[in-house]
Amino acid sequence: MALVLKRLYQGYFWVFTEKADPRPGELGLLFMSSPLYPVAFIFSYFYFIYNLGPRLMENRKPFEIRKLLIAYNAIQILANLYIFYLAVLEMLFVSNWSCDPVDYSYSPEAIHTLKSYHLFFLTKLGDLLETVFFVLRKRYRQVSFLHVYHHFGMFTMLWVAVKFFGGGHGTWVGLINSLVHAVMYTYYLLSAIDEEWKKNVAFKKFITQIQMIQFTIFIIIYGRLLLKTDCQYPRLCSYFFVPQNFFMLILFGDFYRRTYLKKQNPAPTIEDSEKVGTIKNTSTVLLDG
Repeated sequence: MALVLKRLYQGYFWVFTEKADPRPGELGLLFMSSPLYPVAFIFSYFYFIYNLGPRLMENRKPFEIRKLLIAYNAIQILANLYIFYLAVLEMLFVSNWSCDPVDYSYSPEAIHTLKSYHLFFLTKLGDLLETVFFVLRKRYRQVSFLHVYHHFGMFTMLWVAVKFFGGGHGTWVGLINSLVHAVMYTYYLLSAIDEEWKKNVAFKKFITQIQMIQFTIFIIIYGRLLLKTDCQYPRLCSYFFVPQNFFMLILFGDFYRRTYLKKQNPAPTIEDSEKVGTIKNTSTVLLDG
């Protein structure tokens, strides 16, 4: 038993000390000094949405948080637009868009890129509030497995990205995903202000389309890395990222077919969205990437 514990400790030390990028911890970036911090946060998140939150709300009426949702969506729009702006600036100086290795130096440019990645990670931390809002409004059916899995997955992947490879080719994710989210949260904001926007099927259809385009682009970008044996960007990212985006593309494609291509089907509802694992906002029914 002692030998097993020793091996586990050695493995932990090897991964998070020898293989990890030391810069995030040295810079004091939130949650980056140890994996125990994000693990504790995620466990707290799970405990609240599945246990503590429902128990606290059991004998209470759903909270009316419309103004809070308006503020939340507005902040998400601004945050994602800023991430998009930073990603555009980063891409302007990339010499090879098909292979951009991580710069692990302490140059001002490399540190700026790392901090930009960390800011992108913090926006995904903010996305977890969406589930909290569901609980506070007693919308428990919207706390679906795929909703929670999506948010947990993005939070985890971006923590790993900052901790191990904060820079390089991953800028594509920030560039595309932040723009999609800015458009999506704009719809959420409009719907929170005026419920008539929820009836705008064309906008919802457009959101689904850009989500599918996003997944396709990610498959192509990271799939190409598997073919470039001379690229120094970690290939492990592609082994996880390509199948994940194939899976999401299939789900969204099936939703699009059933919702918009079959004329007899009505406009998408919350229940329909839940069945395909869409990530919903408390103010409307849309797909989240």
